[in-house]
Amino acid sequence: MKPNIQNKSLLHMRPTLLLFLLYLLPAITMAGTLRGRITDENNQGLPFASIYIKETASGTASNDQGNYQLQLPAGTYTLEFKYVGYRARIETVTIGEGAQELNVQLLPEVLNLKEVVVKAADEDPAYGIMRNAIRLRKYHRDEVNAWSARVYMKGVARMDKVPGKVLGVRVVDVDTGIVYLSESVSELHFKKPNKVNERVISSKVSGKKQGFSFNQASEMNISFYDNLLKVEGLSERGFVSPLANNALFFYRFEYQGTFEENGRTINKIKVIPRRKNDPVFQGNIYIVDGSWRIHSTDLTLTKNAGIDFVDFIRVRQVYAPVQEEVWMPVSQRFTFEASGLGFKGGGYATGVYSRYKVQPAYSRPPSVVEPEPEVVEDAMAVEVKPARRQRARVIEPVIATPEEQPAIHDEKLFSREVLVVEKEANTRDSAYWAEIRPVPLTEEEQVDYQRKDSLEVIRESRVYKDSVDRIRNKPTFGSFFTRGYTYNNTYERRFFRIDPLLSLTGGPSVLQFNTVEGTVLNVGMEYRQNFEDRRYYELEPTIRYGFANEKLNAKLRLSYTYNPIKRSSVSVEGGRFVDQINSTNPISPFANTVYTLLMERNYLKLYQRDYGRVTYRSEILNGVTILTSLDYSHRMPLENSTDYTLRESSSGNFTSNVPENAELADASFDPHQALTAAFTVAFRPGMNYISRPDRKINIGSRWPTFSLGYRGGIKALGGDVRYTTLALRISDDFSLGLLGSSEYSVTGGSFWGKENMQLMDYRHFNGNRTIFAGVYTGFQLLDYYRYSTSNRYLEGHYEHHFNGFLFNKIPLFRKLKWQEVVSLHYLNTRELENYLELGLGIEHIFKVLRVDFFTSFQKRQKVHTGLRFGFGF
Repeated sequence: MKPNIQNKSLLHMRPTLLLFLLYLLPAITMAGTLRGRITDENNQGLPFASIYIKETASGTASNDQGNYQLQLPAGTYTLEFKYVGYRARIETVTIGEGAQELNVQLLPEVLNLKEVVVKAADEDPAYGIMRNAIRLRKYHRDEVNAWSARVYMKGVARMDKVPGKVLGVRVVDVDTGIVYLSESVSELHFKKPNKVNERVISSKVSGKKQGFSFNQASEMNISFYDNLLKVEGLSERGFVSPLANNALFFYRFEYQGTFEENGRTINKIKVIPRRKNDPVFQGNIYIVDGSWRIHSTDLTLTKNAGIDFVDFIRVRQVYAPVQEEVWMPVSQRFTFEASGLGFKGGGYATGVYSRYKVQPAYSRPPSVVEPEPEVVEDAMAVEVKPARRQRARVIEPVIATPEEQPAIHDEKLFSREVLVVEKEANTRDSAYWAEIRPVPLTEEEQVDYQRKDSLEVIRESRVYKDSVDRIRNKPTFGSFFTRGYTYNNTYERRFFRIDPLLSLTGGPSVLQFNTVEGTVLNVGMEYRQNFEDRRYYELEPTIRYGFANEKLNAKLRLSYTYNPIKRSSVSVEGGRFVDQINSTNPISPFANTVYTLLMERNYLKLYQRDYGRVTYRSEILNGVTILTSLDYSHRMPLENSTDYTLRESSSGNFTSNVPENAELADASFDPHQALTAAFTVAFRPGMNYISRPDRKINIGSRWPTFSLGYRGGIKALGGDVRYTTLALRISDDFSLGLLGSSEYSVTGGSFWGKENMQLMDYRHFNGNRTIFAGVYTGFQLLDYYRYSTSNRYLEGHYEHHFNGFLFNKIPLFRKLKWQEVVSLHYLNTRELENYLELGLGIEHIFKVLRVDFFTSFQKRQKVHTGLRFGFGF
C-alpha cells in the first residue's frame, strides 16, 4: 500500500510545529460516548432496536436487553430510534467529551385504517399496495450501481438441552448455555451485477483467542427484492419473496393499517402463505406509501416452508435512506431455534451497517400512475371499488449520467478473491472492541467471554485434553463393528484409525469374502499428524491375508500435505497387494461378500501386483489444479480358489476370475511389467474464493469444470505395455430455483499407439449388477467389464433433484419429507454403440435413504430393469 503523502511530509516538519499539532490532536479527534436503553411501553428492553444516525448515514442496534452505545465525534446529531411494530422516535443530541446517557421509550404503532369499505366481492387494499411494490421490485433492486459499508456482525448459538448419547455415541465437551459467540467487523463492497469484495478487519471468537470468526457479511446480505432467496444450508430450493413477480400465486395479503414516520405513510401488510407447505415466509412487511419500497420486515420461515436442520428462522430488517431517496438496510437480524436427536437450542446472527457510500443508478425514480377508482358517496363512509382489471402504469426511471455516478471504488478492488480475513484480525484487544463495537454485549455474553477466555488456557492444556480424549477414545461395539475405531491425542494433534469389521457404506472392511482369496482379513490403518499451520502427514499401512489361497499381501502409503493454501500434497505408495481390475473399485467389499455368499455371484475380479507409485497434487493457479502420478507394477493373474457359499444347494455357478470383454476374445494375461504415467489438469474459469490466514476456500463459479486427462504406458525400465489415451471431461452443477438442482458430466476420449495393452489399462465404466446403488454418477444396470474399451468412447450423466417440487403437493410424501430425483446415463463405444439408462427415484427416506428404479436401452431396445438402494441425504 502506498504511504500517505501528508503523513510522510509530517515527519519532515520542524519539531515545534510537530509538537503544536500533537497538542491539538486530542481536540481535533475528541469523541464522546452516548449510551442508554431502549424500552417498550412497559419499560422492558427492546432487543435489537435500530438506531439510525442521519448525519453519517450509519446505523447500530441495541443488544438483547435493549442497551445501546455509540462512539461519535463531537457535534450535533439526529438519531432515529426504530423497532418493528413501534413508532419511530427522533432525538437530537449534542456530543461532547465524555459519556452521556439517553434512555428512549418507544410506543406501539397506532395503525390508522383508511375509511374504506371492502365488500365480499372486492379485494383487500393490501393487494393494490403489494402490486405496486412488486412492479417496482426490479427498480429498487437495481437502484444502486455500487455501494460500500462497514458491517458489524455478531453470531450467537445457545444449547439449552444436550443428550448423554447420540446413536450410541457419547456426547462429550458440549455444555449448555452459549456454545458459540463471535464478532467481526468487515468492509463490504458491491458493484453490479454481482461483484463483491469483503475484507474482515476484526475478528473475535469466545474461547479462541487465535481463532477467526466464520461470519460473512456478504452471505447475510439477502434482499427481498430478489424473486427467490437462497440461503446456504437452509434449503436446496430457496424461498419465494413476498415481492417476487409470482408472489400472488404463493401469498395472500391482508391490510393492517398505516402509520406516519418522518412525513411518510407506512403501510403494514400481513403476509400469509396460500398453501401450508410452499417455500414461503409469513409475518409482516412494511411498505412506504408512494415510493412502494420496503421500510422493514418481520418475516418467519417454518418447517412447513421446507427448511432443514432448524425449526424456524425469523428475519427482521430495517431500511433507511442513506442518500436522498436511496434506501439501504441499516440492520438485519436472523433468529433461529432447532431441535433434534435430543439436542435443543437456538441463536441469532445480527448485522449492523454504517459508513455507507452509494452510487445511484438513476437520477429520477419511477412513478406508478394508478387508475382512477370509482367513488360512490355513502351516508357513513366512502366506498372504493378497486379497478382490478385496469393495470397501473409505471413511468420508467431516468438512468443517471456518468457525471451523476461518481466512482466509489477502485476497480482493482474486485477480483476472484471475494473475501479476505486479515492476518491481524484476531489480534485486537478489549479496548479496541469496546470502542468499535456498535452493539453492547449482554451480561451473559460478557461472562461468556471472560469465562471461556480464562478457561482457554485450561482447555488447551494437556491435562484437560487428555481427560476428554480418555472419554472419547473408549472403544464401543459400534466403533469396531461398523464405523471403525479412532484414537485421538488432541494435545499432540495426532490420531490413529482402524477400519471397521464391516462397512455398510462401501468403504474398506476388515472382514471380506471373495472366490479368489476366500475369507479375507484386510486390516487397514491410518496414522495422522497435524501441525498448527494445517500441514499434516498421513501414514496408511494395510495388511491383507486370504485364507483360501493362503497369500499374505501388504502395502504402505505415506502422504504429506505441505501447502494448505494450495492444497499441495505428495504421496509415495508401494508393496504387494490385490486390486480390482478397474482401479476405481466399482464393487464394494460388503456388496461382493453378500452376493458371493448368498447369491453365488462373484462380480469382483482381482489381480495381484508388486508396485510403487508417486503422486503429486496442487492448485498451481486459482481454479487450476493438477494431479500427476508415476506407477511401476509387476502384474500377476489370480484364479478362483473356493466355491463356498452359505446356500445349502450350491450349484457352482461362479464365473471365472477372468472377466468377459466385447473387444477381447480372451481377457486373461501373463505376468508382465507396466510403467504408466498419468497427468490431469482441471480448470474452472472464474473461480471465486475466500482467503483466510490459514487456508483458501474455493466457493465456485458460473462456469463448468474442464478436465483434460492423459494416461500412457511407457516402454522403458522393463515396461511391456505401451499406449496413449486422452480424455476431456466437462462437469457442473446448477440450480433451477423452485424446480430443484441439476448436475451433469460429459466425457469423451480415445486411445492410440497401443501395444500389449491389458484389460486393466482399458477405459472402464462404473457399472453395477447388485441392488446396492454404487456411484450415482455411474451406471446402475451395466456390466462391470463387458464394454470396457481401448477405443474411442463418449459417456454422459445427468441427474436432477426436484427437492420436493412435486412431492410437496402430495400430503403423505410432504409429511414424510421424501423428495424426487430423475437421472439419465448415456454411453457410446464401438461394441456397445448407443446405451441409455433412465432412472426415477425417491430420496431423503428417513432422511438418509434413496430408492431408484432404472430401465436400460441398447440400440433402442429395452435391455434391463432394476431397483437400486443407497444413501440420499
